[in-house]
Amino acid sequence: MLTATLVATLAATAGCGDAGDLASAGPTPTATSPARLWPDLTPASTPAWNYDDGESELMRGITAPGNDVRKVDPVDVVRAEIRQDPGSYTGAKAPYRETARRMAECGEGAGHGECPVLKAYYRDLTGDGHEDLALGFRLLPGDQTAVRVYTFEEGRLVQVMSNDDAVSSVELAGRSVIIHAPSDIASYEYRFQWTWDPQQRVMLLTHDEMIRIGHGDHPATPPAPAPASPSASAR
Repeated sequence: MLTATLVATLAATAGCGDAGDLASAGPTPTATSPARLWPDLTPASTPAWNYDDGESELMRGITAPGNDVRKVDPVDVVRAEIRQDPGSYTGAKAPYRETARRMAECGEGAGHGECPVLKAYYRDLTGDGHEDLALGFRLLPGDQTAVRVYTFEEGRLVQVMSNDDAVSSVELAGRSVIIHAPSDIASYEYRFQWTWDPQQRVMLLTHDEMIRIGHGDHPATPPAPAPASPSASAR
């Protein structure tokens, strides 16, 4: 037999209607497994494009006390790359001769005046407990940016990531460098994620995608992409 208190409680609850109850979200699409196409197709044995990943490069002549990357001058690092890659910077047909010429404007250091070297950033991207160097510099003439990552290995400065592209923005997240690049499709951009691989001991291109950046009825308009360079990452 119900007590008067319990009857009153049930009545009060019934008067609240359906508040707090679960509501249906509508029909759920039927899950389908991937359908494999052309099962007899012979797998490719070589990559379609060169993404400039999977390689490291020793920056000759660059050292620092205690392997402290903050004691390395970013301008000296870019000058070392220019010396080691004359075909891109100083040769007769070098596409970025203007970058090499503008290095003379770096007397006040990276990020000042007409110096093509941008402000340096420091983050432990390799997971060894020591800061690494994230560096960018303008590729001139044109509207592209070189993005590099360097770490010390056995007292030597090593470039472990290299990407040249028309860059909208760059982010550091965990062990990754995320590069946003403009697309020629309105309201979309490319996003490339480079992540440290401890086995290969380089940063690999782990994600390459096109994402929507427009919002509502007023989509963002990305800047026009710069002409592709021979060393730009293929898309």
